[in-house]
Amino acid sequence: MRRWAEFVLRHRKAVVAFWGLVLVAGILLAGRTTDRLTIDFSLPGQPGTVTAHRIERAFGSGGDTNPYLISVTLPAGQTITGHERDVGRAFTAAGTAVPGLRVIDEANTGDKAFRTKDDRTAYALVFYRFNPSPSQKLLTDPIRSAAQKAVPTGAAVGVTGEDVLASGGDNGGGPGVLGETLLGAVGALAVLAFVFASFLALLPLVVAAVSILATFVMLLPLTYATDVSFIVQFLVALIGLGVAIDYSLLFVTRWREERDHGRDNHDAVVVAMERAGHAVVFSGVTVAIGLLALVVLPVPFMRSMGYGGALIPLASVLTTLTLTPAILGGVGPKVDWPKIRHEDRASRFWSRWTAAVVRRRWIAAATALAALFALTGVFLGIKIGLASSESLAKSGPAYESLQTLERGGVPTGALTPMEVLVRTDQARTAAARLAGIDGVSSVLLPSGPAGNRAGQSIVVVIPDHETVNSQSVGVVKRVKTAADGLPGVIGVAGIGAAQIDFMHAVYGNFPLMLTIIALLTYVLLVRAFRSLLLPLKAVLLNLISLAATLGVMVIFWQDGHGSDAVFGIAATGAITFWIPLMVFAFLFGLSMDYEVFILSRIREEYDTGRSTDAAVIEGLGRTGRLVTSAALILFLAFAALASGPGTDLKTLATGLGIGILLDATIVRMLLVPSLVSLFGPWNWHLPGWAARLLRVPPSYPHPEAVKPRAQQPMS
Repeated sequence: MRRWAEFVLRHRKAVVAFWGLVLVAGILLAGRTTDRLTIDFSLPGQPGTVTAHRIERAFGSGGDTNPYLISVTLPAGQTITGHERDVGRAFTAAGTAVPGLRVIDEANTGDKAFRTKDDRTAYALVFYRFNPSPSQKLLTDPIRSAAQKAVPTGAAVGVTGEDVLASGGDNGGGPGVLGETLLGAVGALAVLAFVFASFLALLPLVVAAVSILATFVMLLPLTYATDVSFIVQFLVALIGLGVAIDYSLLFVTRWREERDHGRDNHDAVVVAMERAGHAVVFSGVTVAIGLLALVVLPVPFMRSMGYGGALIPLASVLTTLTLTPAILGGVGPKVDWPKIRHEDRASRFWSRWTAAVVRRRWIAAATALAALFALTGVFLGIKIGLASSESLAKSGPAYESLQTLERGGVPTGALTPMEVLVRTDQARTAAARLAGIDGVSSVLLPSGPAGNRAGQSIVVVIPDHETVNSQSVGVVKRVKTAADGLPGVIGVAGIGAAQIDFMHAVYGNFPLMLTIIALLTYVLLVRAFRSLLLPLKAVLLNLISLAATLGVMVIFWQDGHGSDAVFGIAATGAITFWIPLMVFAFLFGLSMDYEVFILSRIREEYDTGRSTDAAVIEGLGRTGRLVTSAALILFLAFAALASGPGTDLKTLATGLGIGILLDATIVRMLLVPSLVSLFGPWNWHLPGWAARLLRVPPSYPHPEAVKPRAQQPMS
């Protein structure tokens, strides 16, 4: 690290010029990168996806999309009876709104299940072709407009569905990626201004801007090699903002400390690289490990988030270890003005806090563990699935349309129908058998091209309730089981079938993913801390912290104790199936950042000859404000992400934000110091055989001359 620092300082103008070119390239290419991102939640090789693709090839629509529900409500005093042809013409017109639509209604099924109990409203299912482009707009407006031109005078047309409700009925919403990034940056600047109390607060933001745009540049070639999920753009912009600022904050704080200890600017940069730069490298690799572990999952969109997400810490480490020292080596002292805050001594508050924790280590550890285990117990009640329709929207045309249908006795299962692909000669037999399954409201067998093409037919199964979580999906399992034993049945598709496939493909491989992450992280941290015990504690605490975070998400979102008050969103009833994995992959690495920051400094202080407790007090005194500030910056970035459209994005953002705060407070400020103090000399054992394998010096505890209980706060 010293040689690298000297190299950067010798060529600092060239380094700044290089990153300037990257900045320009990022500005020019970021739009092209985002345009190439895709929306694709398919599961190749899984039965539901295979059937969905066969349906799409044969019928041109449906299979892996939830249909739109278009309704026609006649004026008071009029009924559907007697106006069947007029209403049928409206639904037919809706099917011509854009190419590839497929309409299933009373006209082609002969089933009066498409009417409400009062006979004033009729509805139809409109299946459409899946478009992987994130810029694809909802079809709400063209469908409504086409139907409106053909409805009887005075009739009202409504369009609803899972996708429409999830978007709030709009084709946009939220401030967008750029707006969210700016919101996060404003919050970060406020925290940095408090931390530095000088114009130096702007430096981490500059580094973060370059890092984010560099990530988009690196992401562009990846979009040509494989499909990359549109979610990655939000992660790059906002998690990239937080991570890059955190790393630069650590580096600049250490540089300031060395300057305040009397070193000249050159030496201060070199020492900051040796100490803080070393921690940044290990932190970045840890974050990357958590994300790259997603690659073992047989799901393309999860893999793409692993590939794309791993670029975030890579770019952050590169910019922090090159651009930050290059700027500090030139104009650092000049921009560190006005010099209000000094770093020549440890924080009095954090030193006193840590001393109190060390004195009451058993109480601190027991209290923190009790809180975490209580939340972990809540996590055991998690339901994996999708947000319920009640939580997707509470107002707007789509919500009102759904309310009209529900009041009329239409089951919410119409939002998530199953499509059973079967040979045409066996369609009626299959439909009759499936109609008797518990939890099925109705079975529809469309005539004509809407349900029959090339010797294949689609039997549409409407469940009693929308199949959006691990409990309500039971009817889908029963339908799949029954369909497997019926002659001529090719397969079952729909969102319920996709959930079952996802649980099997992803969570079935989760133990492998967890093992890979834990082992790689453990080995990496053994090398970083030169200890066998500290990394084990770090990994176990991270896993407990993650389980507790998911427990908070269950309380906040699944049970609705918070989501309604903060976002005006009712209890979701479940956590969207891909979100726990994303929370795990990101938080495992991000929260480990703070562990590395704190334990690296504690190890450094211990190596100077301090006792374990004295090293803990000084280490936390030096890093406490840094860690809480870094956590607050990341939390503000996630808060900005939560301002985006869609319940799923809000759920992911709040999960990450809550996890960061939980980890930076209960875990790092209570559990870490109390447990390190309790373990005492055992923290510092790295026997020779392990040291030789990892190519680092062995470590043994030195005699501690001062009794732990005699430790006083460092001033």
